[in-house]
Order: sequence, then structure tokens, then C-alpha cells
Amino acid sequence: MLDHWPRTTSKYLKREGRRFCSKETLLKRLPITTWLPKYDLECLEGDIVAGCAVGLTLIPQSMAYAAVAGLTPNYGLYSAFMGCLVYVIMGTCKEISIGPTAINALMTYEYSRSGGPEYAVLLCFLNGLIILAAAMCNLGFLINFISRPVICAFTSAAAITIASTQIKGLFGLSFKSNGILDTYVKIFQNIGDTRWQDLTLGLSTIVVLLLMKRLKDMKAAKVRAGDTLGTRMWKKVVFLVSIGRNAIVVIIGLVTAYLLDDHQPFIITGEVVPGLPAVRLPQFTAVVNGTTLSFGDILEDIGSGVAIIPILSILGTVAIANAFCGGKTLDAKQEMYALGFCNLLGSFVQSMPVTGSFSRTAVNATSGVKTTAGGIITSVLVMLALAFLTSHFKFIPKASLSAVIMCAVLFMVEYEMVAPIWRARRLDQLPLWVTFLACLFWKVEYGILVGVAVDLALLLYSSAIPKINVSTIKKEDGVKAAYVLVEPCTGLFFPSVDYVRAAVNKAGISTAEGSLTVVLDCCHLTGLDFTAVKGIEGLCSDFQKRQQPLILANASPNIKKSLACLDPHIKITSTPEELHSLLRCVSQMDAVTTLSNNCAMVHSNSVVCAMVHSNSVECAMVHSNTAETCSGEEFDMINPLLQVTTSAAKPSVCDQPAFWCGTRSKELDLLLTSLATTLTDPHSSHHYYKKKRFMLLLGSQKSDNHVLHLTIKRHVSFPVC
Repeated sequence: MLDHWPRTTSKYLKREGRRFCSKETLLKRLPITTWLPKYDLECLEGDIVAGCAVGLTLIPQSMAYAAVAGLTPNYGLYSAFMGCLVYVIMGTCKEISIGPTAINALMTYEYSRSGGPEYAVLLCFLNGLIILAAAMCNLGFLINFISRPVICAFTSAAAITIASTQIKGLFGLSFKSNGILDTYVKIFQNIGDTRWQDLTLGLSTIVVLLLMKRLKDMKAAKVRAGDTLGTRMWKKVVFLVSIGRNAIVVIIGLVTAYLLDDHQPFIITGEVVPGLPAVRLPQFTAVVNGTTLSFGDILEDIGSGVAIIPILSILGTVAIANAFCGGKTLDAKQEMYALGFCNLLGSFVQSMPVTGSFSRTAVNATSGVKTTAGGIITSVLVMLALAFLTSHFKFIPKASLSAVIMCAVLFMVEYEMVAPIWRARRLDQLPLWVTFLACLFWKVEYGILVGVAVDLALLLYSSAIPKINVSTIKKEDGVKAAYVLVEPCTGLFFPSVDYVRAAVNKAGISTAEGSLTVVLDCCHLTGLDFTAVKGIEGLCSDFQKRQQPLILANASPNIKKSLACLDPHIKITSTPEELHSLLRCVSQMDAVTTLSNNCAMVHSNSVVCAMVHSNSVECAMVHSNTAETCSGEEFDMINPLLQVTTSAAKPSVCDQPAFWCGTRSKELDLLLTSLATTLTDPHSSHHYYKKKRFMLLLGSQKSDNHVLHLTIKRHVSFPVC
């Protein structure tokens, strides 16, 4: 077998390679081939407007996010154009805008501050590789283990952290801090050094940004069907002013600082490296404090950021795509491919890690974008800014950039989610607040890991301690109990085996009083592992020891197969009809004979109970009123179930009432026929019922506690009435 392994692997790789390189796959991986042939002037108009709107938002935001990442503004602009271009070719959601974001910038700062730009660019490269590997290995499902409360808490804590780091820029202060608590401590320590010029500019910018954000939502700014051309154009200008507010306030701040440069009242950004970035591979070595670090040393220094940043990038992009896909089926795998290449190719132009931006995606959608080609316009605007405007960017006041960031993250605090989460499931408040506090007061990257751990713990707890409903089902008269129904509300796997076994046993002893039939509803069991199968075997053994019937109802074929491989004789029903038939058989029980090691002992203070299907006996019990026991040889039937044996060598006749234990099917038929007259006598203690294809003989006469030894060929429970 091992000799054939290289050949099999080679065939598999060739087959997968041909499939990956097929025309169908290439068209699927390049969505531009779908919309480009249908592109027209209407699409071009919508994409130009949307591209310009997003570009005016992206340029100031990217420079501001570079500051959050601890980098100079030019690195923010380097990160702003390549992702947009790649997504034009590979993206599936026309509204998404790829570029630097507040959370990715914060994560970049956490993992690259010791190494500077080289670390940030290498992080972008590794981010792309890991996302592509995850897409190829279909690992996107791992994102599903991060619940909505954890995402909500993480986003809110990150927004507060980012806003807190910008307060010093707003106040015109300059200090280094570590964590949100340290930030506020140093703000109060340095509050006396506040520059009123920067504070005035920053607060004014925040107010203007918030007011301009509301412009596009005013009824007067909405385009209506009866508007004239001039009115439509005026409303379109108002709309563009509203969505381009970031660029407008930054330009106003830049012009103000430029005009007052002789007596500069503000702290300005300073020199920005002009021109487009050089296209080159990321550096896999870095010099930190005079020490040259190898690639391995850098990876060790980055640590968990290699995994956390890709997870957050995928999470952000897929979540935004789901929100804006317009009810269409989202190809999450293709989105991962697109995001991976955005980061991988972006690292060649010195980009920091990028992902989808919710705020810019919203701008794109409200601007009427038609295709992903709007990203081309956005990229061109960014490259023009890099080529011709960087020499003027040095006059941008830091207070203006701080105000832009604070207004951008202000609406990321999802405080409105607390009440719905409380109403939906109060237990979800635990991961929500644990994640929020851990992200806020510990570290953002550790906080989300703690939140996921709490979520998984709750998931495992609910799996190990499932909810179990126990109810007593009454007979038709509504008074007497027919059986006890036990319903596990989740699947049965190894963590919950002991708990379910204990709960069913408790129901059998307390609710069913140790004698009533217990029905275990298996409708929620989708599969069983080996531990669960052994647990059910132990459960059956517990009931057998108490001589109490147990039935597994609504079992799927997979459940039957899993249990049959361990014990082919276990009592299982798949349909309500089967359950009803089986319950009808045991409805006359006062107890159940326990079968063990293919042998049963039946107390003969019972009745004769014979059930005959054609020529086969399904169930038989012999009643004796004397000290003698009836004996007989094996029934000569199709699929015989049992044989009655005692020390007697030949069949004998018991005292009244006389019942033969026949040795042949004909003898049993003759016996039943001869007894029919007596059994149908209303004054007799026995009653004879005939229904469908079987005959049932029941009796109620008591006798001494004599025992019959029955050798069983099939696992069957016998009623003792």
C-alpha cells in the first residue's frame, strides 16, 4: 500500500491542478470577467462618482490610520491604492472598499512598534499568505467560532482604545503611553501643557464633521422624482460635501496652518516622503537598536499577531460583504482569495495590513457604485495625491487628523447591542463583557482570545449539560400513565453521555417509579460517537437490572447503525407507528423480564401471553397454577424466538387451566383453536383477542411464584401482567 502512495498523491495533485486551472475555475476566481462585458456608460458614471467620494474619504483616513499604527502618513497612502486595484479584479461585492482600517492599524501598532515600517510591511505580506492558505484549505469556517457578542465587544473596546490614543493629539500633548489606563493617567498629568489652539481646532473639526455627516440624511437633500435638473445637481453637491467631509476639514486645517506658518499655532504632521512607493519585496530582516534580526527573530517578536491579524481581516471583510451583498449568496472563499492577494501584492508597495472598511463601504453604497471598477478611480486619486500633493501634507495639523479618527471610530461603539443581547439570551452577556473589559484594560488581541475561550466554554457546557425534558404521557382515559418520555434537546456525544444517562435513570426511578416504560426520544440525535454508544449500552443495562422497559424512539438510520454494531437486539423504533405497536405490546405490563446473557427468568404468577404472526411466535409466556411447570421442546417455526426448557424430557400437561407448550406450529394452532371457546366465554378469567395477523392470549388468574427458564434467541422483553 505504501508503494502506491506516491503515485496516488501525484494523481491527486495533477487532478486538483487541472481543476484549479480549468476555465470554469479561472472565471470563478476572476469575477471581473462576469461584469466587464456588460459594462456601459451608466456604470461608468456611477463608478466615477462613488470612486471620487471614497477617495476623498480614504486619503485623510489613511494618513490618520498610519499615525494610529505608529507610522508616517505616507505609509497610510501606500496602503490605500493597491487593495482597491486588486479587488476590482477579484472582488465579488461591488460596495466593499479595501484599505487601512482603525482596528487593523491598532493591531499593526501592537505588533510592529518595536520594528517600525519593516515589521508593518512584513506583517502585510504574512497576512496575505495566511489568508490565501486558509482559503485554499477551506478554513474560513473557523471564523464562525467568533460569536456576535464577542465581535461587538471587541469592536467597541477597540474603538474606545483608538479614540483614547487620539486625545493627546486633540489637546496638543506629546507623550508615550502603554494601555488605556496609562493614557488617561498621563493625560491628567500633562493637562497643564494643553495647547488651546490645537484643542480649539480639534473640537471645531469634530463638531463640523458630525454636522456634515447629517447633511446627506436630511429630507431636503434627498433627490425626488419631480426635482429640476438644477435642484438635482445642487442636492448631488450637498451629498458629495457630506461624504467628502473628512477631506474638506483636513484641507481647511491644512490651508489654515499654511497661512499661519510664520507663527505656526498648531502641531503639524511634518515632512512626508513624496512620490509613489518603490515596488519591491518586503524585507525579511530588520535592524532594531543596532541589532540585525533574522526572519525567525522577527516572527518570534511578532508572536500571535501572525494569526490574529489575518483572523480579524477575514472577519471584517466577510462581515461587511454579508451586510452589503443584497441578499445574494456570498462566496466567502473568493472574498478570502481577494483579500489575500490585496495584502500580498500590497506588501510589494510597502503597505501595512488592509481589510474591508465599513465606513468607506457605506459611502460607496450610498454614492451609487455600479461595479468594483469604482476602486480604480479611488486608487488613481490616492496615487495622484502621492505624486503631487505630499509636499503640502506636512501642513496638516495633527489635531485635524485626531478629530477625523475620533469621528470615524465614534460610531463603532455598539452600545445599542447590549439590550437585544440581554433579551435574546442573557448568558451571552458573559462573553460580551468579559471580551470588552479584557480588550479595554488588558490587550485588544488577548481580549478577543479570552472572549472566544469563554464562548467555547459556554458551548462545551451546553453540550455537556444539555437540556432534557421529562414528561408523563397519559393513556386515552387521561388518568393512568402510559409511559415516561425523555427528550434530550441536543445531540448526544461524549461530553454529555454521563449526564444524559443519569437524567434518564432518574426519570426511570422517580417519574416512572421504576416500573413504567421509559421512551428516550432520539429525534435530536444526529450521530453517536463510541463513548455515546457505550453510554447507551450502560443505560440499557441499568434498566435491565431494574426489570424496567426502555425504548429508543425516532432513531435515524445512522443511530440504528451505530447501536446495532454494539448490540443488534436493542429496542429501537424509527416511526410513531413502530413506537405505538411496541407500547401496545407492553401496555399490559406490571414489570419487565430482564434479559441477560441470552437467558431470562419469568415469574409464573403471570399469564399465558402468546403472539403469533403467521407461523412464527414473537412472544410467549406460560401460566401455571400449580407447583409443576410446563415444559416443551423448541418451537418449530420460522425464526423461532424462544424455547421453554426444564428438567422434564417430554411435553406435559399442567393443571387447570391447561395450556400446552407445543413442539410444532401445527400443535400450537390446534391448541389455540381448542381453547378458543373457553377463552371467549365472558365468565372465564381469560379473554381472546384476534386482530390483523396475530392472535393475543391474555389471562389474569394469579398463581404461585414458579419460575420458567427461557432460552432466548433474540433480545425480547416479556410482559408480566
